[in-house]
Amino acid sequence: MRRQYIDGPFGQIHIRTAGPATGVPLICLHQSPLSGAMFEAAVPALMNLGYWVIAPDTPGYGQSDAPDEPIDIAGYTRAIPAILDYFNLKKAALLGHHTGAVFASHFATVMPERVCALVLNGVPILSPEERAFFASLTFAPLDLKADGSHLLAAWQQRLKASPGWTKLDIMHRYCVDTLANPERYYWAFDAVFAHDVDADICALKVPTALLTNTGEDLYEGTKRAHALRPDFAFHALEGGTHDIVDEQPDAWAGAVHLLLQEL
Repeated sequence: MRRQYIDGPFGQIHIRTAGPATGVPLICLHQSPLSGAMFEAAVPALMNLGYWVIAPDTPGYGQSDAPDEPIDIAGYTRAIPAILDYFNLKKAALLGHHTGAVFASHFATVMPERVCALVLNGVPILSPEERAFFASLTFAPLDLKADGSHLLAAWQQRLKASPGWTKLDIMHRYCVDTLANPERYYWAFDAVFAHDVDADICALKVPTALLTNTGEDLYEGTKRAHALRPDFAFHALEGGTHDIVDEQPDAWAGAVHLLLQEL
């Protein structure tokens, strides 16, 4: 993947691209607090399927500059037109994973003319019990300790949030991304929990597909999104966790392609 920076609403946006610009443009929005690197395992398969992958780091995550203060979902989506304009794209397919799915769906409701197709991978339409579970996680600034115990605290938080995890290196990467951003890694989570995701799902008018896997924490939430919009294409991979892109990269890329072909 090639890397570059472009100007965005809060400073510079760091972007990874892969594949020829003659391919089908697919903008991939990552889960928080990760970066566009979360899609790297699936890039070879996506390229072979004919896609030009564009994977930005969300403002405030990865190597993208951060806003000066917490912003809402509309604030995060301000980065997307800057990316489209930089690459001279009138419109593109958008793929969002977890928090990225919320950004993608909201953008598609307010600027549908710039989205030709939408794939939402893991939609946080949560039950009261699920909301209580997520509320039990410490989405707050990491309190840095001289003895380094905050490092273990970040690891323990990841363990609690990732039942059934399978890949130790991906668990480590997630923690490193969190620790690199101790004061604001949770900002996107707060924005998602304060946002009316249901309203965006109901308002969508662009061709949309829902992708999930049976072992992820947003499997039931994605099924609820499908209940709200049975007209959306739907596909569920078997097993995996919310790290499905790294766990089943070829199957995941194939599912993305299958869904986009249906739209």
